Amino acid sequence: MKEMKGIGLLIVLALVGFVAMNTLFVVTEQEQVIITQFGDPKGDAITEPGLKAKIPFLQKANYFEKRYLEWDGDPNQVPTKDKVFIFVDTYARWQITDPLKYFERLGNERGAQSRLDDILDGETRNAIASHDLVELIRSSNREPTQEGLISDIVNDSLQTISVGRDQIQEQIQRLANERTADLGIVVLDFRFKRINYAEEVRRTVYDRMISERNRIADKFRSEGQGESSRINGEKERELLRIQSEAFRQAETIRGRADAQAAAIYNAAYNKTRQARELYSFVKSMEAYGRTIDSETSLIISTDSEFYKYLNSINE
Repeated sequence: MKEMKGIGLLIVLALVGFVAMNTLFVVTEQEQVIITQFGDPKGDAITEPGLKAKIPFLQKANYFEKRYLEWDGDPNQVPTKDKVFIFVDTYARWQITDPLKYFERLGNERGAQSRLDDILDGETRNAIASHDLVELIRSSNREPTQEGLISDIVNDSLQTISVGRDQIQEQIQRLANERTADLGIVVLDFRFKRINYAEEVRRTVYDRMISERNRIADKFRSEGQGESSRINGEKERELLRIQSEAFRQAETIRGRADAQAAAIYNAAYNKTRQARELYSFVKSMEAYGRTIDSETSLIISTDSEFYKYLNSINE
């Protein structure tokens, strides 16, 4: 009998636990819950965390994310307003703001992602088709910062835009939120992840870029050659001026030295006979050194000064 009472108590406790498990549920800070009864929502959404209760077996707790969710668009080939085909890859962040509307209109996250695909992809196509390519890849007008050799080329390549990439992204986000207002969700952020040319036009664009850079290089090269010629001309003129000035100074110094040497020679020559003879001897020796070497044969007459000195030496 006691065993039967123990088994019955265990059965009762199991039933109570089972009922409690189907009655009580926990809502975390990351979640929000909609209670449904036979598939129909009952009451408002539960957004505050804590331990909650529902009618067991008849009601069901449907959990939804309270955090930011990610939407990643598929890359699409889209023509711009100026008829350039580009591949566009986008992404967005969204959040469930009204769980009851979200549950009634979308059901779950898969349905929300599918609806966002339609809305965001459609608005992206419309925005790209309404703007030129330059407005999609730039956010503001650029002021040229380089001056001098290629300033004209740089100025020619800068186009003025009225709408930039940031404004286009904000426009897509705003229009998408207008279409999701009755879905219980909001698009928090929308961005172009990547914008690239289609393969068939990419080579043409690369060729144009190469041609533009070659034109800039030719401009640099031409200006450099002109500057080189100018510098070389100035160098030659400066070199000739320096050489001319050095020659003039050398000749001046040489003339002064010759005059001073002649004055010294004259002063020494006019002093005594021995000095005059020494002077004549020194000058003769200098002449010998300039004209006679080991292979020289010299023929002189008896009247020449060379002969007189040689004869006096022999005596």
